[in-house]
Amino acid sequence: MDTKSRIADIPNTGRPKKRSTGIVGLNLLLDGGFPEGSIIMVYGTPLAGVDLAAMQFWKVEGEEGTYLMNDGEVETGMLDAAELHPEMYLPQMIGGRIVVDSLSTIIIRYGIDSALKFLRLARDETRKRGANLMFIVYTNVHSPVEMTRIMRAADLVIELKTEVHQSEIERTLAVHKIRDAAAPQRLLPFIITERGIEASTTSRVV
Repeated sequence: MDTKSRIADIPNTGRPKKRSTGIVGLNLLLDGGFPEGSIIMVYGTPLAGVDLAAMQFWKVEGEEGTYLMNDGEVETGMLDAAELHPEMYLPQMIGGRIVVDSLSTIIIRYGIDSALKFLRLARDETRKRGANLMFIVYTNVHSPVEMTRIMRAADLVIELKTEVHQSEIERTLAVHKIRDAAAPQRLLPFIITERGIEASTTSRVV
């Protein structure tokens, strides 16, 4: 196994493959899931459900993965990355489902250039191995220039939004970018339950 990374090799049959997002409605919106080998940016406020989306992606049964937690409670099975420099992340990554929670913390601690260098290296590894890496970014934390640079580095960009309308809370998910493909022109409504995010299988036009 490559000493630079412990991401497990995933067989490549030569056909385009997709990996389940962990959210049924999002799988339908993306015609099956995330393209294998892609890196996914999920962004929103801490209350929008970005951490739940990451957890559900990581916890899909039947496939090994790594959850690198650097700014929250380390739950069973997660890797405590609070004291790790991003250069040390790649050797820790195992399996096809990798989560970094969060890239915002890396940027705050080590700077945007270190974070982008990590993403470049991670992209090379995920493409080579057919794995997927999802990273969380928080809104209203970074400058517009930093957000632009992060979005350009990602293969997919997904936003989770929460809006209050009178006495109701409306939650929607938008896929803003899919590298080398057209992004869906629809919003995906969702709710947060005790089981996590439950997205509607019927999206609505933006």
